[in-house]
Amino acid sequence: MGDRIKILTGNAHRELASEISDDLNLALGKAHVGKFSNGETSVMISESIRDMDVYIIQPTCNPNVNDNLMELLIMADAIRRASAHRITAVIPCFGYARQDKKDKSRAPITGKLVANLIETAGIDRVITMDLHASQIQGFFNIPVDNLYAEPQIIKYIRKNIPGEKVIVSPDAGGVKRAKSISDKLDADLAIIHKERKKANEVSGMILVGDVKDKVALIVDDMADTCGTLVSACEMLISKGATKVYAIVTHGVLSGDAIQKLNASSLTELVITNTIPHAEKAAKCPKIKTINIAHTLSEAIRRTHHGESISSLFSDTK
Repeated sequence: MGDRIKILTGNAHRELASEISDDLNLALGKAHVGKFSNGETSVMISESIRDMDVYIIQPTCNPNVNDNLMELLIMADAIRRASAHRITAVIPCFGYARQDKKDKSRAPITGKLVANLIETAGIDRVITMDLHASQIQGFFNIPVDNLYAEPQIIKYIRKNIPGEKVIVSPDAGGVKRAKSISDKLDADLAIIHKERKKANEVSGMILVGDVKDKVALIVDDMADTCGTLVSACEMLISKGATKVYAIVTHGVLSGDAIQKLNASSLTELVITNTIPHAEKAAKCPKIKTINIAHTLSEAIRRTHHGESISSLFSDTK
């Protein structure tokens, strides 16, 4: 890779950062990211990065979303002041993306706010994965590469899930994602229409499509409290599905999600490692992991060398 590139990381997901740097045959850069006694974030870059192409691996994810975001911003400021040639933020899970529009009176648009913060910190480019809404790319005035977990998901399904399948979108917003996967797998498509009382609480569900005597695969970008996911699973079983799998990019798994999953009829919850979840996976044998470190490392390599990354969106073999 050469000596003009440097991989740095905060505390959000050091394991993923190590896997990415190993895949690139690089050592992780030396940076101390901690806290002062009053709780403020402390950052010190411990080696020269002058005129280097610097990549910060830092998902802004749970359990410490705000700390992870501040680490990213303060690291970027330190790197910019250290005269780096270019700063790229690799944010596998982009926090605050769910509030991407003003859908009610006096609501914030946090996706745009975070985009402004990232640009102001001096970051030149963002690499992320499966944004909650694609229009978030338009919140930025810098290049944003939104990678997709879909190729890895399709490989996993072909290798590990036999039988006649039906791809299920858990809501209207995910139909495009589900349709793309169903087309590549030559599988049927079903849609669940859900009505919400409030965030993370669903009041009713209607199934559009046939799942009888088929293996149902629920695909979504995020699994948070898993209440909706478990309800959808029980509904699909009641409609005649033989098994139900859930395949999700970002496994947030907050609150009592693990207890819900263990008590549900779900066969497997397949998630990527954009968010660290080793402790939760140890408590729930239904959780399986797709490793996306190579996809991110390849995007970094191609970006560094000025190559196209478009083929990463379609490699499903």
